[in-house]
Amino acid sequence: MRVVFAGTPEFALPALEALIAHHEVTGVLTQPDRPSGRGRHLTASAVKLLAAAHALPVLQPTTLKDAAARAQLAAWNPDALIVVAYGLLLPPEVLRLPRHGCINIHASLLPRWRGAAPVQRAILAGDVVTGITIMQMDEGLDTGPILLTRELPIGDHDTCGSLHDALAPLGAAALITALEGVAAGTLIAHPQAKDGATHAAKIAKAEARIDWSRDAASIERQVRAFIPWPIAETGLAGEQLRIHSASIVTIKNSKESETGSIIAVQDGNLLVQCGQGTVLSVREVQKPGGKVLAVSELAHNLDLVGRRLG
Repeated sequence: MRVVFAGTPEFALPALEALIAHHEVTGVLTQPDRPSGRGRHLTASAVKLLAAAHALPVLQPTTLKDAAARAQLAAWNPDALIVVAYGLLLPPEVLRLPRHGCINIHASLLPRWRGAAPVQRAILAGDVVTGITIMQMDEGLDTGPILLTRELPIGDHDTCGSLHDALAPLGAAALITALEGVAAGTLIAHPQAKDGATHAAKIAKAEARIDWSRDAASIERQVRAFIPWPIAETGLAGEQLRIHSASIVTIKNSKESETGSIIAVQDGNLLVQCGQGTVLSVREVQKPGGKVLAVSELAHNLDLVGRRLG
């Protein structure tokens, strides 16, 4: 099958690699180069770098409403346009262009978690399963009919990063299976369920701030959901403290303290009072500009018991 690929971040790479191995990739769409790093140098997307390594033609429009961009896309003559975390809306003219339409890999089990941050929202909500949906795109936000799905359990220690690493190859394999069925006419898309739709809004950096009045379970999910970005954070003695690893603990016969209070340093962990009488054990932290530290290193020359985070 002749395909054009549209994607930008590392999450999209397994899908592009699979398409290169199994189909004829006639062109690649990706976001324009962006400033990155401390020097703010223009940096190519992960997808652009992979496309260049395979000598694939690359187009980086700021919008697909541009007639010249659509003309180039039409010249590539795709049977299908494959979209994976591309970052630009596809106008109706583009959606109608390929013979088999535009096919998207979405990192959730639709209709749950339509939108920009499905993996983070699934962890925050305490979902026990997520997955991949291969869908035919329409003009709505992740509302198109479903070709197939693949489930993936969410483990107690999974972070956004670990789930992304597992979902990316799962999506690539599911895509190849779906394209085989589409080409053979044996896989027919079906409408999404009318019930159970939720919106996975884009993550705002302000959401990383920890509210210690919440229960320990929800804060522990916040820590896992925001790795590798934006990293859950609090304050200690007027300074930002990022939390990279934490777990829920049960303290018997303990007197409940003010939320955010460090009630003990135990086995190298900070025990922090949370809401509803719950306690969070913090294992790894990071101060501004520093490396990730075990709490034992932070507490080496610092009396932390009785201090309050927040």
